[in-house]
Amino acid sequence: MFIGQYEHSLEAKGRLSIPKKFRSQLEGGAVIAQGLDGCLFLYPKAAWEQLISKLSQLPLTRTDARGFTRALSYGATEVEIDSLGRILLPDYLRQFAGITSHCVVAGAVDRVEIWDKFRFAAYTSQINQKREEIAEKLELP
Repeated sequence: MFIGQYEHSLEAKGRLSIPKKFRSQLEGGAVIAQGLDGCLFLYPKAAWEQLISKLSQLPLTRTDARGFTRALSYGATEVEIDSLGRILLPDYLRQFAGITSHCVVAGAVDRVEIWDKFRFAAYTSQINQKREEIAEKLELP
């Protein structure tokens, strides 16, 4: 389970340090992909394979199913954590998420989300204003 948030700086070569608390869950391999809401999704390889399995069950005849599957898979790549706990963020993923230097690496239960620091602040501010409304709609206990 991934929880918490950490601020990090992107290195000049595009490498990002993954928080120590997350590294052990990513040791078996990881996949990074264009996420939703302007962030990147970093999945342990096993969780990525489960997600892809679910997506492959969607009807091929549905335009939205094909589109979402394509968007997720086209913007994904396998990454390795180096001996210093860093991953390389490809240019196209940095551009997608608007990441230039300061990042937030946040746990989102089954995945890690990587955000541009300012985009993260704007998004969480917006969500925090609607927290109760969202909880009511979801009927959380």
